[in-house]
Amino acid sequence: MIKVLIVDDHEMVRLGIASYLGIQDDIEVIGEAENGLDGRDQALAKRPDVILMDLKMPKMDGVTATKEILAAWPQAHVIILTSFIDDELVYPAMAAGAASYILKTSTAAEIADAIRKTMRGQSTIAPEVNDKLQHKDEAMADMALYDDLTNREREVLDLIAQGKSNQEIADELFITLKTVKTHVSNILAKLEVDDRTKAALYAVRHGKVSAPNNDVGE
Repeated sequence: MIKVLIVDDHEMVRLGIASYLGIQDDIEVIGEAENGLDGRDQALAKRPDVILMDLKMPKMDGVTATKEILAAWPQAHVIILTSFIDDELVYPAMAAGAASYILKTSTAAEIADAIRKTMRGQSTIAPEVNDKLQHKDEAMADMALYDDLTNREREVLDLIAQGKSNQEIADELFITLKTVKTHVSNILAKLEVDDRTKAALYAVRHGKVSAPNNDVGE
């Protein structure tokens, strides 16, 4: 039997899930908690196989409860069961060690399936949440390309995004035209783009463009 603890501050949610899980041949609900603090205490005392954990609860939120449970008992399997897909909740929950992240819009059968998969070492992530995680990973990987640029290359990229020609960049930075061309070539390679326009779009998209210098008479 897979022993399950349900931690949620809404009684009807707990009752609904417990009612369905209670008729499963391989799942047993061994406890319910209405706040994160009680959930943490029950998890450490009863040692369930799986903990269904809400996020926003009184006394202790789900992320903190998950961290404290896993710190004391790393073998626990925590499944986040929530209505929220906000970045500020998703990433801390996954970073805290949650094995799966599903939404309360899931059917009871889907929740039971997630419990079984989690026990087999398979992570279940709600599609909406998975999309957010994927986009975040892509954005972080994209930003990592910028991090590879040298300070001088970032200056050149900034000026490219401002619409400056190679000669104008050379004049503004007091470097040779040949040096500018070398920097541009390196920038295109590091950002994995094939022309100046795409490099400029990258800079604009990531907010890496400063206000152009329109001073005259210098």
